[in-house]
Amino acid sequence: MRLLACATAAALVMGAFAVPAAAATSAYGYAWADGQGHLRLVPQKATRVKGTKFHRLASATGVKELRLGYAKAAYGRVTTACDLKETEGRVALDGNGLGRTRCTPSDLTATLAQGPVPVRVEYRGGTATRINEILLDEWPEPRTATGTIKRVNDTTVLFASGGKTVKLGSTYMTSFLRTTARCGDGWLAGRPVNAGKNGLGKKACTWKDLTKALKTVKHPVLVKIDYTPGSGALNQVWEVYGDA
Repeated sequence: MRLLACATAAALVMGAFAVPAAAATSAYGYAWADGQGHLRLVPQKATRVKGTKFHRLASATGVKELRLGYAKAAYGRVTTACDLKETEGRVALDGNGLGRTRCTPSDLTATLAQGPVPVRVEYRGGTATRINEILLDEWPEPRTATGTIKRVNDTTVLFASGGKTVKLGSTYMTSFLRTTARCGDGWLAGRPVNAGKNGLGKKACTWKDLTKALKTVKHPVLVKIDYTPGSGALNQVWEVYGDA
């Protein structure tokens, strides 16, 4: 009895000084793949569209990009099955407009490989604990702009124009129009046999060719791009010959 009383007293003392687990923080935004088992996301303002289960995202000021590991995160999809690319007219949403089809981190990896995914993320520190897809009432409109890009990694570039720099992601959907003779040439290598009168590339190439070409230069290079603000998607890149 004496030993039990001592053990109980010790447990009470330890409990009094126990540090509670940190509460999870949540954020909305477009998730991008960022290395094995990781995603990046710039937090955005999210609002529910009245009378629907759709969300609307808007840029927020003063926020920093998050890089989160998701190897053990719960993942809820808006599709009715984990391996679907599209909703196919049927959605799985809870009362808060969050995806409720229970899927795995490997399913999230497959989804992120296709491009940005609008999500709500719960995380502690640098680790995501729960990720739910959301449906948007509408995606942001693409824009075109001229500026410079510099490679960050095989799927990410920094685009600078008008004194501002944004991070953009490429996917298998990104097209690359070259001035060079071959898709695999170095940046602006050789004669501009595929440059139009405006100096823009005309030869259709792929996002992998873009990555390969950017690896041949260490400095930012001049381009024209088509991109989607908000989601950070790089849709199309034109190589530019000279200062045209």
